[in-house]
This record gives sequence, structure tokens and C-alpha cells, in this order.
Amino acid sequence: MSSVLIFIIFVICLVIAIPVSISLGIVSVLPGAIDSSFTASGTFVIRSMLGGLDSFPLLAVPMFVLSGILMARGGISRRLFDIFAYFMGKRTAGMPCAVIVTCLFYGAISGSGPATVAAVGSMTIPILLEMGYEKNFTTALVAVAGGLGVIIPPSIPFIMYGSASGASVSDLFIAGIIPGLLIGALLMIYSIYYCKKHGEDQEKKMLVVGRLHEKGFLRVLKDGSFALLSPVIILGCIYTGIASPTEAAVISVFYALFISIFIYKTIKLTDMWAILVESIRTYTPILFILASAIAFSRVLTLMQVPQAISNWILSHFTSPIILLLVINIFLLLVGMFMDTTPAILILTPILLPIVESIGMNPIHFGVMMVVNLAIGFVSPPIGVNLFVASSLTEVPLMQIAKHALPMILYFLVALLIITFVPAVSLLLL
Repeated sequence: MSSVLIFIIFVICLVIAIPVSISLGIVSVLPGAIDSSFTASGTFVIRSMLGGLDSFPLLAVPMFVLSGILMARGGISRRLFDIFAYFMGKRTAGMPCAVIVTCLFYGAISGSGPATVAAVGSMTIPILLEMGYEKNFTTALVAVAGGLGVIIPPSIPFIMYGSASGASVSDLFIAGIIPGLLIGALLMIYSIYYCKKHGEDQEKKMLVVGRLHEKGFLRVLKDGSFALLSPVIILGCIYTGIASPTEAAVISVFYALFISIFIYKTIKLTDMWAILVESIRTYTPILFILASAIAFSRVLTLMQVPQAISNWILSHFTSPIILLLVINIFLLLVGMFMDTTPAILILTPILLPIVESIGMNPIHFGVMMVVNLAIGFVSPPIGVNLFVASSLTEVPLMQIAKHALPMILYFLVALLIITFVPAVSLLLL
């Protein structure tokens, strides 16, 4: 069966709204069903799905999902925001910048873009609206800044890339630090420009900031200190070699439980059932997509699709610069229509040999790939962050996308720097 036909059928399945996991399952089984001599029979596909999930690094994903939900329910994001708002609130665009920094820190807890938007947005958007900031700008800012959740370690997409490429997840986490900070800094620069151009309601702003300052520095710091320690403990365990990323994910769950139940007392034991149900509902779709994508990638390998695409691209684009630009454009388009997990698992075996042939480090490529797909989080028609932000404020999706466009341009500037300056990703390794 032709590989081109396989991809056409896959696209058709997505267009007619068949779930991604089922679409991947269909195209995985088709070659063996049509050609009985093909190695990938139905049994092979099922074994690939189950075998692919039998991976120690992948255990980190449900643990980070659970940890993120525990910390959202436990009010971690609010306490993080209060600390940053206390120090930054009086400055120009101080509160929007505090939202961006909160997304950076919360991303270092949850590892998920949509989770960051939901947790930080549900808490900060009402505050910024109370201070007189425009609703469309505020919603777009949270949607775009939430994309930092998959770049700042720990990152679920980095875990997926590590599984697909064999690259060290710990190295990927370290490599994501400077790119995440770079993107955050660029978003802050845009926020300052926007607020200087459109102005701020100083009276309303100082009223909210004043309430924080009335609490006093020590009170705000005391309330938020355990929240600030969350990413320090999680990442510290990984980088010092005390724990693997998977073990650190489990530590983050117990830490979130401890501070939410015994320190902040925002979660009761009776709430745990609802939290576990929410975690399972969040992770189960990821699990099915993951299993189907692994099977599909193995079928593609048997059909020698990666080699065919690699040969075609390398024969048509000889310049490394043009090649990387083409791959970036391709990944940006994929990110608009496909979720991060299947995109990484399907495309990594295809694209990694191509970039390695021009001497690109697999860790560097992993960062570039995830940044590309993070932009897809805020790009219609599938942009998940846009849907989450829209559900929080009831602002139409395309209206959010319109106001997010200038911020996406800053994101693209960061992407070009990350692509062509390897040191940005590899400096800390």
C-alpha cells in the first residue's frame, strides 16, 4: 500500500472529526489488512501499542498530570502570582509580566501548556480585568504564555521526544531552560510595548497592588515560599542526579499533596477522588494517542517511509539553512492541525535522521521541534491553548488568535534564534 495513500487517509480521518487515536489506529492496521504479506498485521499493531507503553520514562507523564492538577486545586498558581505581582506590579506592564513569569514557574510544575493556561488563566485573568486591562489582550497573553509550559522543564513533550528519539530526557530538560527564558523575556518586551502604547489604568492597578503591599513582604513571601520551592525541588532532584525525571515526577505528586493538605490546607482527603478522576480523564486520551502513534511510527518504519522522505528532502534541499527553514515551516503547519504527542512520535523518526545528516545535535533538534509545536498551541484551527483560554473568558477563538498574532511573531523570532544558534539550547549541557 502506498505511503502517500496512508497519509491521505489519515488526513481525511482528521477532517471528518474521527479522534486522533482512532485515526492512527486505522492507518496502522490498513497496510497489513490490504496486503497479507506485509509484516505489520493486526496482531503486530496491538503488540506495538502495548509494548510501546511499557516504558519507564513515560510513567512521568501521568505523574506530572496529577501533580499539576493537585497544585492547581491547591492554589499554588495564586501564591506564585502574588509574589511576582508584589515585586513587579507597580512597573509598566508589571502585572502582565507577572502573569508571564507565573506561567514560567507553573510550567516548571505541570509540564503542560493547556494545564498552565487553565491554572494560571482562571486565577489571573479576573485580576487583570479588574485592573482595567483589555479582555482580548489578557486572554491572548495567557494563551500564548501558557505555551511556555511545554518548553520550561519538566516538559511532557520532551519526555515524548526522548521516548521517540532515545535522547536523554534530563538533557532535554536542561536544554529547555534558556529557550524558555528567552521566549518569556520576548513576551515581556511585547507586553511593555503594548502597555506603553495603549496605556494602563493606574488607579485600578495601584488598588490591586496596594492590597498585596498591605500584607507586607514577609507575609506574601511566607504564603508563597512553598509554591516557589516546587520547581526548585522537582528540577533540583533531576539535575543533581538524586532522581530520574520519572522519579522526580512522583516526588512532585507527594510534595503537592503535602503542602496542599498540611501547609495551605486547601485540599481535603475527601477531594482526592475527584482529583484522581480528573487526572485519569486528562491522561487517558494522551495514553490512547501515545499507543496508536507508537504503532503507526513502527508501521511507517517497516514501510521505509522515513528513509524515503529523508532522501527526497536531502536531494532537493542541499543548503543546511534552507533545510532547517523548510523543516520549521513544516512543523509549524503540523502544529496547527495535530496535537503535540502524535506529532512528536510520528515525525521524530522521520526528521531526526535528516537533521543528524547535517550535523545537528538531537537535543538541539528536540528543543527546536517542541518550540515549533508550542506555537501550534496558539495557532488556529486546533490551537488547544486558544480553546482553553476561550472557555475561561468566552472570547471567540479567532478574536483571541488575532490579538495573539503579535506575540506569536515574537515567539517566531525566538524560534529562529534557537534554530540557528545551537548554544541557546546546548550551553548548559
